[in-house]
Amino acid sequence: MRTPKDWGQPCPNPACTHYRRMQQGNVSAIATYLTQSGKRRIFRCHTCETPFSETRETVFFDLRTSEEKIMMALKMLLVRGDLAGIGFVLGVTEATLLAWLRRAAQQAEAINQHLLRHLPVTQVQLDEMWSFIARKHARETDEAGESLPGGADGRQWVWVSFAPEFRLMIAAVVGPHTLDTAKEVVAATKARVAGIPAFFSDGFTCYLAALIAAFHVVMTFAPTGKRGRPRKPVCTPHPDLIYGQLVKQKKHGKLLTLSTRVVLGAERLTHLGLAISTALVERVNLTLRQALAPLGRKTSSFCKDRERLRQRVVFFQAFYNVARPHMTLRQQLPLHERTRHGAIHPLWQKRTPAMAAGVTDHVWTFRELLTAKFESLDSQSING
Repeated sequence: MRTPKDWGQPCPNPACTHYRRMQQGNVSAIATYLTQSGKRRIFRCHTCETPFSETRETVFFDLRTSEEKIMMALKMLLVRGDLAGIGFVLGVTEATLLAWLRRAAQQAEAINQHLLRHLPVTQVQLDEMWSFIARKHARETDEAGESLPGGADGRQWVWVSFAPEFRLMIAAVVGPHTLDTAKEVVAATKARVAGIPAFFSDGFTCYLAALIAAFHVVMTFAPTGKRGRPRKPVCTPHPDLIYGQLVKQKKHGKLLTLSTRVVLGAERLTHLGLAISTALVERVNLTLRQALAPLGRKTSSFCKDRERLRQRVVFFQAFYNVARPHMTLRQQLPLHERTRHGAIHPLWQKRTPAMAAGVTDHVWTFRELLTAKFESLDSQSING
């Protein structure tokens, strides 16, 4: 018989003392109700006497469409399906699909916020790939021809920070090819990793300034006693920061030369024995282009605004990390665990990047991806 603390349902009432806290023994199931997707439970918090449904604060909450159809639509968005085609197959409008996508992206952001913390990575590969929204050329551009950060159309880039040892997508940002966006993706990476890993990228010059802005020490100067204003403090790179570049020179789209450059931390890089490479993050770029219709080359399924593209990228990031097994991460099963299931004789244990990083212990189902609930970070720190 289940006990109340085993349901894993946090109280959704902000006025409750157990708000968004789990496993406190204050929630129990009081009833069930039938939906198009089967039987669902109703819970009650005994602290504030608030009843709430099983799907509260999930993608499926207060939707009349069956869960199977919603999951089918979201799955098709992850396999290069376009809105018009998905709407035609499932008989729903594009506005409905975008509403489901918005909910899925919010759920993905919650998953990233709670799982991607204090990651024990030793190196991070940075890269960005070109895309566009609304039209390929912006109406207003800067001196370099890039779209302005506040522009609603034109050239955009998908920025990815990637942990190659776990095949984990740490951060994904959509924005123009500017220093501000580089700072955003580096800051997001810093908030999710433990310590200062080694960073590798291509020859894009803005990464150096972005890394120094995130990982630096402030150097102050003692008064000299001489006339004039004292020297202002300056930010210098952190002594543990390692940054290497893989510089490519191309002509007419063909690669001419390929060279490596150690920008910061040459001695520490030699001591760690790491090789400067961006091969795996560039492979992730191909994975994104193959999975998301707006990122395909010469596509007519482009997004109309930046937020829609960001929602697709963030949703795919969460799916890629927790629910999509990676072949290079699989582990061979011990002999006593190789149980035959009919004609199937498994030899390998499937693993996702999140499992390799130690933030989860199983491959998530797609429904689990859309319905996972978490305690608030404040409650976790209090309980810890």
